[in-house]
Amino acid sequence: MSIEKVRAFMAGFGMEDKILEFDVSSATVELAAQAVGVEGKRIAKTLSFQDGEGCMLIVMAGDARIDNSRFKAQFHFKAKMLPADVCAEMTGHAVGGVCPFAVPEAVKVYLDESLRRFETVFPACGSSNSAIELTCEKLQELAKPVAWIDVCKGWREDEE
Repeated sequence: MSIEKVRAFMAGFGMEDKILEFDVSSATVELAAQAVGVEGKRIAKTLSFQDGEGCMLIVMAGDARIDNSRFKAQFHFKAKMLPADVCAEMTGHAVGGVCPFAVPEAVKVYLDESLRRFETVFPACGSSNSAIELTCEKLQELAKPVAWIDVCKGWREDEE
């Protein structure tokens, strides 16, 4: 199971006991926010995108959405999410539990600026009923992103 891979990964940092598992689904931002007991924007959702023959993950705040023009300016191709049926094969995690931990080495991880507003955020841990509370600094340490990027909309106060 994917959560077991993440638990083993977190054990390498002495953090396996920090993983939260719920009796209810946390597969969407709304469900995760209810399960954790926080505002949805503090859920660090991880979306998977096609990147040539491979894939990449972008971790963003729960209230953020991909801005297609910013994405294209950053990566020089159009955003196309991985089909659900290949997501688990390429990332090691099924839709609803996709996270930036314990992913294949070829998977590039990016963290979006929308996360930096919060002292702590809650990414999934490989299952549709798990999460972990992390500071952005700890998330960066664990996810080992290629970079922090700014490809989302809908989260800035000056945006509609």
